[in-house]
Amino acid sequence: MKRREFMVLSGSAVAWPFTVRAQEALGQRLIGVLSPITKAAALRNVEALQAGLRELGYIEGRDVSFEIRYADGAIERLPQLATELVKLGPAVIVAGSPPAAIAAREVTHEIPIVMNSSPDPVAIGLVKSIARPGENVTGFWWGDAALSGKRLELFKQAVPQMERIGALINPDDPTDIDVLKAAEEASKTLGFTIRVLEVRAESQLQNAFAIARRENLQGLDIANAPLFVSTRSQLAALALAAHLPAMGNFRDFAIAGTLAAYGASLTDLYRRKAGFVDKILKGAKPADLPIERPTKFELVINLNTAKALGLKISPALMAQADEVIE
Repeated sequence: MKRREFMVLSGSAVAWPFTVRAQEALGQRLIGVLSPITKAAALRNVEALQAGLRELGYIEGRDVSFEIRYADGAIERLPQLATELVKLGPAVIVAGSPPAAIAAREVTHEIPIVMNSSPDPVAIGLVKSIARPGENVTGFWWGDAALSGKRLELFKQAVPQMERIGALINPDDPTDIDVLKAAEEASKTLGFTIRVLEVRAESQLQNAFAIARRENLQGLDIANAPLFVSTRSQLAALALAAHLPAMGNFRDFAIAGTLAAYGASLTDLYRRKAGFVDKILKGAKPADLPIERPTKFELVINLNTAKALGLKISPALMAQADEVIE
Protein backbone atom coordinates (compact mmCIF):
# COMPACT_ATOMS: atom_id res chain seq x y z
CA MET A 1 0.00 0.00 0.00
CA LYS A 2 1.26 3.45 -0.89
CA ARG A 3 2.02 5.85 1.92
CA ARG A 4 -0.63 8.33 0.62
CA GLU A 5 -3.31 5.60 0.64
CA PHE A 6 -2.35 4.58 4.18
CA MET A 7 -2.69 8.17 5.38
CA VAL A 8 -6.16 8.47 3.84
CA LEU A 9 -7.31 5.26 5.52
CA SER A 10 -5.91 6.35 8.84
CA GLY A 11 -8.07 9.45 8.70
CA SER A 12 -11.28 7.60 7.89
CA ALA A 13 -12.49 4.07 8.52
CA VAL A 14 -9.78 2.97 10.93
CA ALA A 15 -9.32 6.30 12.69
CA TRP A 16 -11.42 5.63 15.81
CA PRO A 17 -9.94 2.23 16.79
CA PHE A 18 -6.46 3.60 16.16
CA THR A 19 -7.23 6.63 18.33
CA VAL A 20 -8.56 4.47 21.16
CA ARG A 21 -5.45 2.25 21.11
CA ALA A 22 -3.24 5.35 21.15
CA GLN A 23 -5.15 6.73 24.13
CA GLU A 24 -4.82 3.46 26.03
CA ALA A 25 -1.10 3.40 25.33
CA LEU A 26 -0.84 6.88 26.85
CA GLY A 27 -2.74 5.78 29.96
CA GLN A 28 -5.98 7.57 29.08
CA ARG A 29 -9.31 5.90 29.76
CA LEU A 30 -12.11 6.50 27.29
CA ILE A 31 -15.47 7.56 28.73
CA GLY A 32 -18.48 7.22 26.47
CA VAL A 33 -21.52 9.46 26.98
CA LEU A 34 -24.85 8.48 25.43
CA SER A 35 -27.23 11.44 25.60
CA PRO A 36 -30.85 11.25 24.45
CA ILE A 37 -31.06 15.01 23.95
CA THR A 38 -29.32 17.62 21.80
CA LYS A 39 -25.76 18.79 22.30
CA ALA A 40 -26.96 22.23 23.39
CA ALA A 41 -29.45 20.80 25.88
CA ALA A 42 -26.89 18.37 27.31
CA LEU A 43 -24.04 20.90 27.61
CA ARG A 44 -24.48 21.73 31.32
CA ASN A 45 -24.77 18.05 32.23
CA VAL A 46 -21.65 17.05 30.33
CA GLU A 47 -19.73 19.96 31.82
CA ALA A 48 -20.87 18.91 35.31
CA LEU A 49 -19.60 15.36 34.69
CA GLN A 50 -16.26 16.68 33.48
CA ALA A 51 -16.01 19.09 36.42
CA GLY A 52 -16.76 16.25 38.83
CA LEU A 53 -13.93 14.19 37.36
CA ARG A 54 -11.54 17.14 37.58
CA GLU A 55 -12.41 17.49 41.26
CA LEU A 56 -11.41 13.85 41.68
CA GLY A 57 -8.03 14.50 40.05
CA TYR A 58 -8.68 13.41 36.46
CA ILE A 59 -7.24 15.60 33.73
CA GLU A 60 -8.84 15.39 30.30
CA GLY A 61 -6.25 14.55 27.67
CA ARG A 62 -3.98 12.94 30.23
CA ASP A 63 -6.10 10.56 32.32
CA VAL A 64 -9.41 10.46 30.46
CA SER A 65 -10.95 11.35 27.12
CA PHE A 66 -14.59 11.54 26.05
CA GLU A 67 -16.68 10.31 23.14
CA ILE A 68 -20.21 11.69 23.18
CA ARG A 69 -23.22 10.72 21.09
CA TYR A 70 -26.43 12.78 21.02
CA ALA A 71 -29.81 11.38 19.93
CA ASP A 72 -31.31 14.89 19.55
CA GLY A 73 -34.52 13.86 21.29
CA ALA A 74 -35.14 10.86 19.00
CA ILE A 75 -34.90 7.83 21.28
CA GLU A 76 -35.15 5.49 18.28
CA ARG A 77 -31.59 6.56 17.40
CA LEU A 78 -30.16 5.35 20.71
CA PRO A 79 -29.48 1.70 19.71
CA GLN A 80 -27.34 2.77 16.74
CA LEU A 81 -25.47 5.37 18.81
CA ALA A 82 -24.93 2.85 21.61
CA THR A 83 -23.45 0.42 19.10
CA GLU A 84 -21.06 3.12 17.87
CA LEU A 85 -19.88 3.84 21.40
CA VAL A 86 -19.40 0.19 22.33
CA LYS A 87 -17.25 -0.37 19.22
CA LEU A 88 -14.85 2.26 20.57
CA GLY A 89 -14.25 0.13 23.67
CA PRO A 90 -14.83 2.72 26.42
CA ALA A 91 -13.97 1.94 30.03
CA VAL A 92 -17.45 3.12 31.05
CA ILE A 93 -20.59 4.51 29.39
CA VAL A 94 -22.58 7.31 31.02
CA ALA A 95 -26.21 6.99 29.89
CA GLY A 96 -28.50 10.00 30.12
CA SER A 97 -31.89 8.29 30.41
CA PRO A 98 -33.49 4.84 30.91
CA PRO A 99 -33.87 4.29 27.13
CA ALA A 100 -30.19 5.22 26.70
CA ALA A 101 -29.15 2.77 29.43
CA ILE A 102 -31.33 0.04 27.94
CA ALA A 103 -29.90 0.66 24.47
CA ALA A 104 -26.34 0.44 25.80
CA ARG A 105 -26.99 -2.70 27.81
CA GLU A 106 -28.54 -4.43 24.82
CA VAL A 107 -25.21 -3.98 23.06
CA THR A 108 -22.92 -4.87 25.96
CA HIS A 109 -23.12 -6.76 29.24
CA GLU A 110 -19.43 -6.19 29.96
CA ILE A 111 -18.81 -2.43 29.73
CA PRO A 112 -19.99 -0.66 32.91
CA ILE A 113 -22.95 1.70 32.45
CA VAL A 114 -23.72 4.61 34.79
CA MET A 115 -27.32 5.73 34.27
CA ASN A 116 -29.96 8.01 35.72
CA SER A 117 -33.52 6.76 35.79
CA SER A 118 -36.86 8.33 36.62
CA PRO A 119 -38.80 5.03 36.74
CA ASP A 120 -37.75 2.38 39.23
CA PRO A 121 -34.71 0.72 37.55
CA VAL A 122 -35.69 -2.64 39.05
CA ALA A 123 -39.20 -2.42 37.60
CA ILE A 124 -37.91 -1.68 34.09
CA GLY A 125 -35.29 -4.45 34.28
CA LEU A 126 -32.10 -2.39 34.36
CA VAL A 127 -30.90 -3.77 37.71
CA LYS A 128 -31.76 -6.67 40.01
CA SER A 129 -32.00 -4.59 43.17
CA ILE A 130 -31.29 -1.09 44.43
CA ALA A 131 -28.72 -2.26 46.98
CA ARG A 132 -26.94 -4.71 44.65
CA PRO A 133 -27.61 -3.94 40.97
CA GLY A 134 -26.15 -7.29 39.99
CA GLU A 135 -25.13 -6.65 36.39
CA ASN A 136 -23.21 -3.96 34.49
CA VAL A 137 -25.56 -1.04 35.27
CA THR A 138 -25.56 1.31 38.27
CA GLY A 139 -26.23 5.01 38.88
CA PHE A 140 -29.18 7.08 40.06
CA TRP A 141 -32.90 6.62 40.52
CA TRP A 142 -34.40 10.06 40.89
CA GLY A 143 -38.10 9.81 40.08
CA ASP A 144 -41.05 8.50 42.06
CA ALA A 145 -44.69 9.25 42.73
CA ALA A 146 -43.86 11.61 45.60
CA LEU A 147 -41.72 13.78 43.30
CA SER A 148 -44.49 14.05 40.70
CA GLY A 149 -46.98 14.86 43.44
CA LYS A 150 -44.76 17.60 44.85
CA ARG A 151 -44.30 19.17 41.40
CA LEU A 152 -48.05 19.31 40.81
CA GLU A 153 -48.65 20.64 44.31
CA LEU A 154 -46.26 23.51 43.58
CA PHE A 155 -47.95 24.06 40.21
CA LYS A 156 -51.32 24.35 41.98
CA GLN A 157 -49.83 26.95 44.33
CA ALA A 158 -48.65 28.95 41.34
CA VAL A 159 -52.04 28.72 39.59
CA PRO A 160 -54.65 28.25 42.38
CA GLN A 161 -57.63 28.42 40.00
CA MET A 162 -56.31 25.49 37.96
CA GLU A 163 -58.89 22.70 37.64
CA ARG A 164 -58.06 21.03 34.32
CA ILE A 165 -54.53 20.60 33.02
CA GLY A 166 -52.82 18.93 30.12
CA ALA A 167 -50.17 16.28 30.62
CA LEU A 168 -47.72 16.42 27.73
CA ILE A 169 -46.18 12.96 27.27
CA ASN A 170 -44.40 10.86 24.69
CA PRO A 171 -46.21 7.50 24.89
CA ASP A 172 -43.20 5.76 23.33
CA ASP A 173 -41.00 6.72 26.29
CA PRO A 174 -41.41 4.45 29.37
CA THR A 175 -40.31 7.29 31.64
CA ASP A 176 -43.30 9.40 30.62
CA ILE A 177 -45.77 6.59 31.24
CA ASP A 178 -44.60 6.35 34.86
CA VAL A 179 -44.75 10.13 35.27
CA LEU A 180 -48.30 10.16 33.92
CA LYS A 181 -49.47 7.47 36.36
CA ALA A 182 -48.02 9.39 39.28
CA ALA A 183 -49.56 12.66 38.05
CA GLU A 184 -52.99 11.09 37.72
CA GLU A 185 -52.79 9.82 41.30
CA ALA A 186 -51.65 13.21 42.59
CA SER A 187 -54.41 15.03 40.71
CA LYS A 188 -57.08 13.20 42.74
CA THR A 189 -55.75 14.72 45.95
CA LEU A 190 -55.16 18.16 44.46
CA GLY A 191 -58.62 18.40 42.95
CA PHE A 192 -58.03 18.76 39.24
CA THR A 193 -58.41 16.53 36.20
CA ILE A 194 -55.78 15.67 33.61
CA ARG A 195 -56.12 15.67 29.84
CA VAL A 196 -53.39 13.54 28.27
CA LEU A 197 -51.69 15.11 25.24
CA GLU A 198 -49.60 12.57 23.33
CA VAL A 199 -46.66 13.83 21.27
CA ARG A 200 -44.20 11.51 19.54
CA ALA A 201 -42.40 14.04 17.35
CA GLU A 202 -41.68 17.75 17.22
CA SER A 203 -44.08 18.10 14.30
CA GLN A 204 -46.97 17.16 16.62
CA LEU A 205 -46.39 19.93 19.19
CA GLN A 206 -48.54 22.50 17.41
CA ASN A 207 -51.49 20.13 17.40
CA ALA A 208 -51.12 19.41 21.12
CA PHE A 209 -51.35 23.12 21.89
CA ALA A 210 -54.30 23.52 19.54
CA ILE A 211 -56.12 20.86 21.59
CA ALA A 212 -55.14 22.62 24.82
CA ARG A 213 -56.61 25.91 23.57
CA ARG A 214 -59.74 24.27 22.16
CA GLU A 215 -60.46 22.48 25.44
CA ASN A 216 -59.60 25.51 27.60
CA LEU A 217 -56.93 23.77 29.64
CA GLN A 218 -55.56 25.91 32.46
CA GLY A 219 -52.06 24.49 32.74
CA LEU A 220 -49.56 22.14 31.12
CA ASP A 221 -47.44 19.57 32.94
CA ILE A 222 -44.46 18.61 30.77
CA ALA A 223 -43.07 15.09 31.18
CA ASN A 224 -39.44 13.97 31.04
CA ALA A 225 -39.06 12.71 27.46
CA PRO A 226 -35.84 13.77 25.69
CA LEU A 227 -38.06 15.13 22.93
CA PHE A 228 -39.40 17.77 25.32
CA VAL A 229 -36.04 18.59 26.86
CA SER A 230 -34.60 19.13 23.39
CA THR A 231 -37.52 21.34 22.28
CA ARG A 232 -37.98 23.19 25.58
CA SER A 233 -37.57 26.66 24.04
CA GLN A 234 -40.21 25.90 21.43
CA LEU A 235 -42.49 24.48 24.12
CA ALA A 236 -42.10 27.59 26.25
CA ALA A 237 -42.90 29.84 23.29
CA LEU A 238 -45.96 27.80 22.33
CA ALA A 239 -47.22 27.81 25.92
CA LEU A 240 -46.83 31.57 26.18
CA ALA A 241 -48.60 32.11 22.84
CA ALA A 242 -51.45 29.90 24.08
CA HIS A 243 -51.50 31.84 27.38
CA LEU A 244 -50.95 28.52 29.12
CA PRO A 245 -48.91 28.20 32.35
CA ALA A 246 -46.44 25.31 31.93
CA MET A 247 -44.41 23.35 34.47
CA GLY A 248 -41.36 21.25 33.63
CA ASN A 249 -39.27 18.75 35.55
CA PHE A 250 -35.87 20.36 35.07
CA ARG A 251 -34.44 23.82 35.68
CA ASP A 252 -33.77 24.30 31.96
CA PHE A 253 -37.50 24.44 31.22
CA ALA A 254 -37.97 27.54 33.39
CA ILE A 255 -34.78 29.06 31.97
CA ALA A 256 -36.29 28.54 28.50
CA GLY A 257 -39.47 30.35 29.54
CA THR A 258 -42.00 28.01 31.15
CA LEU A 259 -43.69 29.39 34.26
CA ALA A 260 -41.77 27.09 36.57
CA ALA A 261 -39.83 23.85 36.94
CA TYR A 262 -39.32 21.45 39.81
CA GLY A 263 -37.26 18.29 40.02
CA ALA A 264 -33.90 16.78 40.77
CA SER A 265 -30.87 18.87 39.83
CA LEU A 266 -29.44 17.13 36.78
CA THR A 267 -26.16 19.02 37.01
CA ASP A 268 -25.74 17.78 40.57
CA LEU A 269 -26.49 14.19 39.47
CA TYR A 270 -23.96 14.39 36.64
CA ARG A 271 -21.33 15.79 38.98
CA ARG A 272 -22.02 12.87 41.33
CA LYS A 273 -21.89 10.44 38.40
CA ALA A 274 -18.18 11.25 38.31
CA GLY A 275 -17.91 9.40 41.62
CA PHE A 276 -19.31 6.23 40.04
CA VAL A 277 -16.94 6.61 37.10
CA ASP A 278 -14.01 7.08 39.48
CA LYS A 279 -14.84 3.91 41.41
CA ILE A 280 -15.26 1.91 38.21
CA LEU A 281 -11.97 3.13 36.77
CA LYS A 282 -10.32 2.03 40.01
CA GLY A 283 -11.71 -1.50 39.66
CA ALA A 284 -15.16 -1.47 41.29
CA LYS A 285 -17.92 -3.47 39.59
CA PRO A 286 -21.28 -1.83 38.82
CA ALA A 287 -22.98 -4.96 40.15
CA ASP A 288 -21.69 -4.07 43.64
CA LEU A 289 -22.34 -0.29 43.57
CA PRO A 290 -25.77 0.52 45.08
CA ILE A 291 -28.16 2.75 43.20
CA GLU A 292 -28.19 6.23 44.76
CA ARG A 293 -30.92 8.85 45.07
CA PRO A 294 -30.72 12.59 44.37
CA THR A 295 -30.01 14.90 47.27
CA LYS A 296 -30.60 18.25 45.56
CA PHE A 297 -33.93 19.40 44.15
CA GLU A 298 -34.67 22.71 42.44
CA LEU A 299 -37.76 24.90 42.23
CA VAL A 300 -37.23 27.59 39.59
CA ILE A 301 -39.85 30.29 38.91
CA ASN A 302 -39.81 32.52 35.87
CA LEU A 303 -41.35 35.84 36.96
CA ASN A 304 -41.13 37.25 33.44
CA THR A 305 -43.42 34.48 32.25
CA ALA A 306 -45.72 34.92 35.24
CA LYS A 307 -46.13 38.62 34.40
CA ALA A 308 -46.77 37.84 30.74
CA LEU A 309 -49.49 35.40 31.79
CA GLY A 310 -51.01 37.87 34.27
CA LEU A 311 -50.19 35.66 37.25
CA LYS A 312 -49.06 36.87 40.65
CA ILE A 313 -46.88 34.35 42.46
CA SER A 314 -47.60 34.21 46.17
CA PRO A 315 -44.89 35.18 48.69
CA ALA A 316 -45.19 31.70 50.19
CA LEU A 317 -44.28 30.05 46.90
CA MET A 318 -41.56 32.58 46.17
CA ALA A 319 -39.99 31.74 49.52
CA GLN A 320 -39.70 28.10 48.44
CA ALA A 321 -37.94 28.91 45.16
CA ASP A 322 -34.26 28.04 44.73
CA GLU A 323 -34.02 30.41 41.78
CA VAL A 324 -36.20 33.25 40.50
CA ILE A 325 -35.81 34.53 36.93
CA GLU A 326 -36.63 38.22 36.55
